Amino acid sequence: MATSGGSYSGERPPSVDVDYSADPASGSFFSTEFKKHEDLKQMLDSNKDGLKLEAMKRIIGMVAKGRDASELFPAVVKNVVSANLEVKKLVYVYLVRYAEEQQDLALLSISTFQRALKDPNQLIRACALRVLSSIRVPVIVPIMMLAIKDAVTDMSPYVRKTAAHAIPKLYSLDPEQKEELIQVLEKLLSDKTTLVVGSAVMAFEEVCPERIDLIHKNYRKLCNLLVDVEEWGQVVIINMLTRYARTQFTDPNTGDCAEEKERPFYEDEEVAEEIEGDRRPKAMDPDHRLLLRNTKPLLQSRNAAVVLAVAQLYQHIAPKSEVSLVARALVRLLRSHREVQAVVLTNIASMSTRRKGMFEPYLKSFFVRSCDPTHIKALKLEVLTNLATDTNISVILREFQTYIGSSDKEFVAATIQAIGRCASNIREVTDTCLSGLVSLLSNRDESVVGESVVVIRKLLQSETVGHRDIISHMARLMDNIKIPMARASILWLLGEYCDKVPKIAPDVLRKMAKTFIVEDDIVKLQILTLATKLYLTNPKQTRLLCQYVYNLAKYDTNYDIRDRARLTRALVFPPQGHEDNKLTKHAKKIFLATKPPPLQQSSFKDRDQFQLSTLSHFINARASGYQDLPVFPEEAPDPSVRNVEMPAVLPIETHRDSHQKRSKPQKMKSFYSDESSPEDESDENQSESESESDSDEDTSDSDSEESSSEESESESDEDEVEDKSRSKKRSPSGEKVKKQADTESSGSEDSDSSSSSSSDSSSGSESSSKEGSNESSDEDVKDKKVKNKTVDRSTVPPGGGNRSNLDLLLDLDDSPPAMDTPLLTPSLGGLLTPTPSAQQPQPLPPGASIQPASAKFVPTTKHELLNRISSGGLTVAGRFTRSPHLYSPRMTSVELTFTSNGSEEIRDISVGKKKLAPGMSLHEFAGISVLNPGTTLHGTLGVDFNDTTQPAVFDLLAGGRTFNISINAPVGELITPVAMNENDFNLNQGKLRGMNELSGTVNLSCNLCNAKEITSRLYENANVLQVQSYDDKILRFGGQTASGKALVLLSLTVPEEETDLECTITINCEKMVISSMLLKELQSALKKD
Repeated sequence: MATSGGSYSGERPPSVDVDYSADPASGSFFSTEFKKHEDLKQMLDSNKDGLKLEAMKRIIGMVAKGRDASELFPAVVKNVVSANLEVKKLVYVYLVRYAEEQQDLALLSISTFQRALKDPNQLIRACALRVLSSIRVPVIVPIMMLAIKDAVTDMSPYVRKTAAHAIPKLYSLDPEQKEELIQVLEKLLSDKTTLVVGSAVMAFEEVCPERIDLIHKNYRKLCNLLVDVEEWGQVVIINMLTRYARTQFTDPNTGDCAEEKERPFYEDEEVAEEIEGDRRPKAMDPDHRLLLRNTKPLLQSRNAAVVLAVAQLYQHIAPKSEVSLVARALVRLLRSHREVQAVVLTNIASMSTRRKGMFEPYLKSFFVRSCDPTHIKALKLEVLTNLATDTNISVILREFQTYIGSSDKEFVAATIQAIGRCASNIREVTDTCLSGLVSLLSNRDESVVGESVVVIRKLLQSETVGHRDIISHMARLMDNIKIPMARASILWLLGEYCDKVPKIAPDVLRKMAKTFIVEDDIVKLQILTLATKLYLTNPKQTRLLCQYVYNLAKYDTNYDIRDRARLTRALVFPPQGHEDNKLTKHAKKIFLATKPPPLQQSSFKDRDQFQLSTLSHFINARASGYQDLPVFPEEAPDPSVRNVEMPAVLPIETHRDSHQKRSKPQKMKSFYSDESSPEDESDENQSESESESDSDEDTSDSDSEESSSEESESESDEDEVEDKSRSKKRSPSGEKVKKQADTESSGSEDSDSSSSSSSDSSSGSESSSKEGSNESSDEDVKDKKVKNKTVDRSTVPPGGGNRSNLDLLLDLDDSPPAMDTPLLTPSLGGLLTPTPSAQQPQPLPPGASIQPASAKFVPTTKHELLNRISSGGLTVAGRFTRSPHLYSPRMTSVELTFTSNGSEEIRDISVGKKKLAPGMSLHEFAGISVLNPGTTLHGTLGVDFNDTTQPAVFDLLAGGRTFNISINAPVGELITPVAMNENDFNLNQGKLRGMNELSGTVNLSCNLCNAKEITSRLYENANVLQVQSYDDKILRFGGQTASGKALVLLSLTVPEEETDLECTITINCEKMVISSMLLKELQSALKKD
């Protein structure tokens, strides 16, 4: 037994020594001072990863067993930054479980989760997104949205799958995000990875199931990928496609009203399909047939839910002649667990009400076993009764006969009811069933006798000719039968057919009158009915007995019986003066009218209103969230909406050939010549050709497991080629730049001429290579090795009139952007910068130009913090000075202006109690001893907002009174300006791509017609500094957050024409909340008046 409340193993880890006390009893279960989970907390606080891993395993074990481990949340969440991968995974598993319960503590670690979204490990990125979506707080909705958008374009299918799972969580938290989520869903639905497709369709069903237009272009892809999707994804996709087919295709059974003909079960499938094709009333839509053909193999799935999904699809959209294909698969599922059996049998029972021939060959599979639970037995009886026909009824009745001897009374009663249904539905065996049921009347078991009486009554109501002996026999059993329903059934039979037993019925009424008081209510009602009918047919013999029964019922405790007695007495014995009542004259017709025979049908017959294999169908009631299946349209909608435009075959082959011809010289480039052997270079060339062929066939996702690191390198190289070719297009002096780039690349090729790649270079490159080798020394080549490697890629021709297949692939919008690096970014001098000579100064190392700077604009606007009316004459206003605070550079300086508007002096003005959010701090201003009337004094307050938009709240003490002050800082004031050059700006902007980048558009005000006015307006709203650049079309600004020193990079596109007032704002910052709020403030400041 464990010695602590938190551990469940028998021993503690040997490295953890917890000495609770010298007293042996102090550490036992009976100690009131023992702290729960103390050993786990100490292990989590340890510096050893082994102890942390052991503690997390024990905690996850507690969670798996259903124990409450929420008290350990603070100790666990601290280890989310652990360097150990296994510990981090277990921490994320724990956080997913308790993040919703401990929202406040989880929010404190949200920055850690954001950093984890950029972790190189795909599992960590996915876990971080899962935890982030589990924190159900509306404040982080923008963060969740950005995280999902970034994860959708992630290279890992597992991360994209996690993003799809996060979409319904975000939608339930904030339904107003539906339109943006639909755009994200559209990208996910177009994903060709089988791991993602199922989750994308699940999110589609949760968020916007009415948007069928999103499925049109992905319909055929979903049908073709269906076999390879994971099992639960198959269920979701099949259910969605069932509803889709009901809206896009016509009913395949229209005009086929004939009964389904029975065929031999073991008929050849190919022959059967030919016969079905001949009988088919009209041709089906090819897409309709595609869905049926691609779902048929899933009938062999090991997952019962998949088989049921395919079964319901065939039931609702397939021709009648093809529905029988699912019978064998459904019967196979009857060998599964009893929970699965119950669901499958419910569906089979519903299907067998319409199609008996489907399951008749498997009749023996529905025979009841002794080990079956009662509800399974009842369902099998239902199926057997539905399958009963003239040919198999003898087998079924013999089986039923063995069931009657069962010890399960409920099962026996259900069997007798099944016999009655068979006798009612098949007239040939009605007499046989009646005789068998009558023989059961002598059974020792009272429940068997009672149920047999009820069933016999229903059968006699259908056929009463020649059954007088049965009614007499049942009347003699009245004294022995104690079951209320059976006694009521016998009394009803005697009253309904009292003319057939005129001597027995009055005697039974006499006996019933003696025991009227002690009978059940249902029996009392039938005694009243029997007395009324006997008086109407034999008034002389039963008049006094009938009046006696009415008097007994008049004072009964049940109001139903009292009301029935008053009604029937008024009809049979009208009061004086009302003897000519018309109802009295027709009383005999009213009570002795011919009753229609009871319709004994399956209780599953009315379940057709629900979709098969749904919860509503299983419980036979409309469950929450259930949607009815759409009705087939009379005319099919336009099928061309499902056509996906594919690139023409001939142009692609032409571009491909030309591209291969041009790219032959590039195969021998010396990009890795100094770091790899010739064998490695040949492998790289081979991987490049493989990647090109993969892009031509558009199957890049399916080969993800077989691709190597070399293939990914070749893809990144192709991205670089595309970026450089585009840069050439934008350059006004493209030809000169190209010549310079060729010269530089030739130098590198000449210096590496010993490698095998230089032997097959193009003639132009060789000539330029010789010139470059004569102009530069070997030492210069070595100094510029890395740069020349990058420029060497520029030999790829720019995209002109004939675009290669590679260009088409790289221009796809859905492909994730290539990661920018300092060596490959054109703006950093890799492509467009001339070759520096030996006399030029060395450039600054990356990041060396980033230095703090002073503000370009000092705001003069003051914000009122305390009104003179509420304070009794004291006015307090605040102004952000944008100057560094003397106490700490992390603090934002706020100048407070104190003005006395009253007639009395105000003494002792100072800061009282501080009410700050966690992580924030406040440095008080120097206290003011006296503030004379009509004077104004100033004080400087320092506030560390911790890079949040939460207000700084504190109490202001003035003249013995306390006032509440709240300072809200605009996001632009939480930034300090930094100076940097354009290279460092581009370098850091490349690092802050993806989720850390936020863009938006704004229609500029008419007053902002040039870059200078835009810059002035931006300085007024954000404390940043402009980055000097040669590109006058883009304004760049740099800054950093005051507290966390996180870079804030701001880019604005300047309209080229005065009539075009639309501007694009891009903000790069790892603090996504800062980026989002700053973007909104700038849009508001720059928009039209």
